[in-house]
Amino acid sequence: MPIRNAARAETPIPDFYDPASAASWTYSPNQQALFERAHDYRREHGIPAAADDAARVHLLLVDEQKDFCFPQGALYVGGRSGQGAVKDSDRLARFVYRNLAAITEITCTMDSHQPFQIFFVSFWVDAEGEPLQAYREITVDQIRRGEVRPNPAIAPFVSADGYEWLRRQVEFYCAELERVGKYRLYLWPPHCIVGSDGHALAGVVHEARMFHAYVRHAANGVEIKGGNPLTENYSVLAPEVLRRFDGETLAERNQNFVGRLVESDLVIVAGQASSHCVKSSVEDLLAEIRAVAPSLARRVVLLEDCMSAVAVPDPSRPGEFLADYTAEAALALDRFAAAGVKIGRSTDSVLDWLDGG
Repeated sequence: MPIRNAARAETPIPDFYDPASAASWTYSPNQQALFERAHDYRREHGIPAAADDAARVHLLLVDEQKDFCFPQGALYVGGRSGQGAVKDSDRLARFVYRNLAAITEITCTMDSHQPFQIFFVSFWVDAEGEPLQAYREITVDQIRRGEVRPNPAIAPFVSADGYEWLRRQVEFYCAELERVGKYRLYLWPPHCIVGSDGHALAGVVHEARMFHAYVRHAANGVEIKGGNPLTENYSVLAPEVLRRFDGETLAERNQNFVGRLVESDLVIVAGQASSHCVKSSVEDLLAEIRAVAPSLARRVVLLEDCMSAVAVPDPSRPGEFLADYTAEAALALDRFAAAGVKIGRSTDSVLDWLDGG
């Protein structure tokens, strides 16, 4: 039998929302004003507290951070159009406002990095000790041949066991990535550095999640990921590699958050980028769901118009890209749909998904 939350799904977009702010790096909402406006909005539209929801609807927003969401960012996810994440943020904010009464909880994941991590150019040097360039792969064969190696200067603070241990670990790490076949180690420019402007949530996304929190008395927390210097962490649910070459634990799955998602009646996913962190998070979520009951995949919805793929323009060749993962993102979406995941759009109603539509 369909489960409906107490209030109607569609609520009007608040009059304070300005779509132009979705393109503004500097935009930051007045949080006290949001709190005050939320009180009136809640009474005006008869919206109950989230704790009263009959169906638990969890909106998972993946890495909606400035470095990904704006052209000024260190790793802007513009897609092939160049407007990807900016347009996505506007559509996402509108989706939250229209479905305030149906969404129980919003969680924002946040890529959170330090200056020297295994996927940054700062971590590596070539055979002559010179730094590498971003947007390239590192393979286990390159490490074994000595073409690339960890920067010896950073070994004291990324490894307590010395440089040789570090060299063996990164070789093992790349071998594990290649064995699984999900990714090869890829070097990105520094991004989402803790303390930087680029680490913060995009203003309109932060505004929408805070307004929802105040209107619905919902916790709406964040999940931090990506701080371990020796592993990538595309997925919010698990790092790419969990063990060290010596058999010890390198990192652990985020089992507490896994449980919260699996227990939800509906999990709606949006964010950046569809080709990487969204894709990996959904893959891990589906793996957890399959362990319980494959049919539960129907409880997952992807907002395809609120996410874009990594496509990095080549400044020396107009119209060409240094990296373009659009095709990989499209294939992942097809796989998810085949597994039972619903592919939705920001103009859809949450209640239609709860009703089994």
